[in-house]
Amino acid sequence: MITVHITDDHKMLVEGLTLSINESDIATVIGTSSTLSECRTALASQNPDVLLLDINLPDGNGVDFCVEIKQKYPNLKVLILTTHNEYSIARRVMDNGASGYILKNALSEEVIIGIETVMSGKIFLCDEIDILMKNRNENPIWLTVREQELLRFIVNGFTNQEIADKMFLSIETIKTYRKNLILKLGTKNSMSLVKMAIEQKLV
Repeated sequence: MITVHITDDHKMLVEGLTLSINESDIATVIGTSSTLSECRTALASQNPDVLLLDINLPDGNGVDFCVEIKQKYPNLKVLILTTHNEYSIARRVMDNGASGYILKNALSEEVIIGIETVMSGKIFLCDEIDILMKNRNENPIWLTVREQELLRFIVNGFTNQEIADKMFLSIETIKTYRKNLILKLGTKNSMSLVKMAIEQKLV
């Protein structure tokens, strides 16, 4: 029986996945966590075969965490479970050692197939991401119109509140957009984001 640990801060999703996996007769969930810190503690004692890992977590992101996990536990299979359907994020997380990538709108059966596939030593991508990866063999940086607008405001030094007012969005939404933009472009903070935007003429 394949053992699985789930790290995701969405309680209902975790409960639903746990039930489906445990009823599959293929795998069993031996632990769950809602932060990277809790995950580190759990992995030290549980030793699961597969880690189902969200990207956006309260204390960090799964993209960078993959590198840490694969260094400490090279045999652990990391299967990303996320809402991000961006090529750049999928490419980075796979380059960082993940064995699979599944969107959260996938059926539980697809998650179970993913668990089986990565345990057999193969890479698993859900259909949408598989098509995305095949169609983007290079590594272009592609931004939506709204992301480009946000980036221009950041480069021009506007605060989150000023950007929120100009884009007619809440400040919390702007913070989330900024965080996702940093993640998408693979930068560490807003300063390096501005530097990349200028160097690569993204604005």
